Amino acid sequence: MLYRQIPPPTHLQNYIRYFWVLESDDANILSRSFRTIAEGSPGLIFQSPDKGAMYQFDVEMPSVFLYGQSTSYGEISFASGFSTIGICFYPDALRTVFGLDADELTNTCASLEALSGKMGSLLSEQLMDDGSNTHRIRVLSAYLSSLLDRNNKYENKSIQYLLSRIIQAKGGLSLDDLRKELQVSERSLERKFRQFIGIAPKLFCRISRFQASLNELRFNRYEKLSDIAYENEYADQSHFIRSFKEFAGCSPLQYQKQLRLQTARERMLMDGLDATSAAYEVGYESVSQFSREYSRFFGQPPIRDIKALRESNVAEVNVA
Repeated sequence: MLYRQIPPPTHLQNYIRYFWVLESDDANILSRSFRTIAEGSPGLIFQSPDKGAMYQFDVEMPSVFLYGQSTSYGEISFASGFSTIGICFYPDALRTVFGLDADELTNTCASLEALSGKMGSLLSEQLMDDGSNTHRIRVLSAYLSSLLDRNNKYENKSIQYLLSRIIQAKGGLSLDDLRKELQVSERSLERKFRQFIGIAPKLFCRISRFQASLNELRFNRYEKLSDIAYENEYADQSHFIRSFKEFAGCSPLQYQKQLRLQTARERMLMDGLDATSAAYEVGYESVSQFSREYSRFFGQPPIRDIKALRESNVAEVNVA
């Protein structure tokens, strides 16, 4: 399973964080699902119908669909090989790019054809034509540029200022002070924020704080978990753990363990490390403990797992 991120063209950088591609041609791929988490951003996904489909709650998802803010974690599964292109937008894009009330898509998705009519149908046809992912990203970029020409009236400088302040502060700021600075009532601010972002300002602050703590875990910027809780102004470590479980579906320690095991797997598969070297490199002090946890997570011991992956020509990378 191959995953990569692609930066957007310059003229779309204020609306798109990045494009991403996730694909596999191997019907024998070992993992057939991945977890989604609350990330504070809406998105768009195209899945090539001749490669297989994605499912959520055992329901096949549309070939091209928009999704809104997620306030919890979820699970996406697929039946066989697949080829998927996605767009991770900035938080207000459903309103500023598509002209939609963002709260209509919170915790759900909708077919682009149903939302955009003829333009959505034309885009689907263009994406389904044979072509490279690079070509499809150009098609998507042109489509989004045409929407911006039509919907730029929906931009709101107060919401954009509020967003930038919340993200810069990693969710740790006083909304009352911001509201007074912007000279708007609490009710008016919440109504406008839901329209542009899809959720209440307080919940977006909580997700922003979760994302900041998640990045510290991902990039190993801490000595102990209590450091992350303190750095991100959680009341205490237990509060941090409860919040993390709410948005990620697992505890920080479980997420940390998954990161270590996925990194070790990638190093063995891509760089030829043996199990002992990989175990020590990702922070295990006991190789036997590493092997036990690896077997529980991936279903078989490291040597056997890497051999099976190489024989299947599967290159998995972390998409957490």
